[in-house]
Amino acid sequence: MPDLLPLFAEVSKLAFFMPPLPPRPTSAASGSTSSIGNYRWIVCALLFFATTVIYIDRQILSLIKPILDKELGWTNEQFGWVNSAFQGAYGLSLLGFGWFIDRFGTRIGYAVTITAWAIAACGHALVGSVGGFLAARLTLGLGEGGNFPSAIKAVALWFPRHERALATSIFNSGANVGAIVAPAIVPAIAYGWGWHWAYITAGIGGFIWLAFWLPFYNVPEKSSRVAPAELAYIESDGDTTRGESPRVSWLYLLTLRQTWAFIVAKFMTDPVWWFFLIWLPDYFHKTRGLELKKGAAPLIAIYIIVTVLSIAGGWFTGYLKNLGWSITRARKTGMALFAVLVVPVLMATKVGDWYAILLIALAGAAHQAWSATIFTTVSDVFPKFAVGSVIGIGGLAGGVGGMLFPVFCGKVLDHYTALGNVAAGYNILFCVCSFAYVVTFVVHHLLVPKLDPIDVKHT
Repeated sequence: MPDLLPLFAEVSKLAFFMPPLPPRPTSAASGSTSSIGNYRWIVCALLFFATTVIYIDRQILSLIKPILDKELGWTNEQFGWVNSAFQGAYGLSLLGFGWFIDRFGTRIGYAVTITAWAIAACGHALVGSVGGFLAARLTLGLGEGGNFPSAIKAVALWFPRHERALATSIFNSGANVGAIVAPAIVPAIAYGWGWHWAYITAGIGGFIWLAFWLPFYNVPEKSSRVAPAELAYIESDGDTTRGESPRVSWLYLLTLRQTWAFIVAKFMTDPVWWFFLIWLPDYFHKTRGLELKKGAAPLIAIYIIVTVLSIAGGWFTGYLKNLGWSITRARKTGMALFAVLVVPVLMATKVGDWYAILLIALAGAAHQAWSATIFTTVSDVFPKFAVGSVIGIGGLAGGVGGMLFPVFCGKVLDHYTALGNVAAGYNILFCVCSFAYVVTFVVHHLLVPKLDPIDVKHT
């Protein structure tokens, strides 16, 4: 049985000592990374902006909940079911798009998913009932599932292994930036023009992004904007799978422990991030008297902190790799650290407003750093032609977890609201979130003690 104690010991030592960063590895094909070109970072920027637009939209429903509470008169459980419908559809969409992207490529796959998502986002403006919102969320989830399989596979195609964690953290920080921008603009739009326009604006943002994606993106070997030196650098880690045509069986992937490690990690921890996105506005409104119409400073502060710290977390495992650590040691030390940093959020309901904000922000940042690292382990372990399918399978598991948890949250909060103590309900939910990562880390490590690249059969 793998020994977990050395990994947690590494975390403790790193809290007191961090040696200077050694020189960054350079490509065998060039003398320095400054001379090889940087088009891969433009690709990363495109992934970042797509994720940002999507996460602005994801925040809209929770931000306009006070308006819809009055218009629809729904319960917390019904609100949970509406969000659960999105999660279920999103999980199925991840699975389907994972296959679609491995089969037809990231350029087409991303274009299809953003087009479907943007149409569905605008479609929310046409509904006005609980059933209508449930249908709208189902449609949105089905359209959105290609974002992460496309982005993770694009990172695998465009970046050598030692840069992937940072690149993943940067594009994944779009989730945080979207969560910053949303409370700053959505209430103003919703209360000024009507909540329908918040969804229309998000959908238009998706179409604008699409106008940049198609002319600027292709796989590296087909892109005229990539210099030969940069292409050689991208392929310098030895994973030189050309094109995106090989296919792999889902059933075969499900026989691999490495796939199940990712499945467990997504199922256990994705719901925590969804809890933050869905319920934080309601938490601050119901327990701390925050009126989003008058200001959303706590939410904005949380996601600013999350953005900065999560990028640092993604950089951290690459830093350790550049120190000469193995991929396994670097990634797992980071995962152990991020898991421990979530634990203090269990105190969020017992402290003052700004202490609660800091604890939630720390947990959110740790989740995003954890998420970026988990995504990166897929491209560390699996060949490029299988990355989209594995991300899709794990995404389905995360979607199932994200589908179940909002309903559980709604039931708990309705129960404690009826007792006149909704804060106690939130205390239970924060406790559940606080230990999810430590448990998951242990299970993940038992399944995959080493993150070595594996051979995968393809057709």
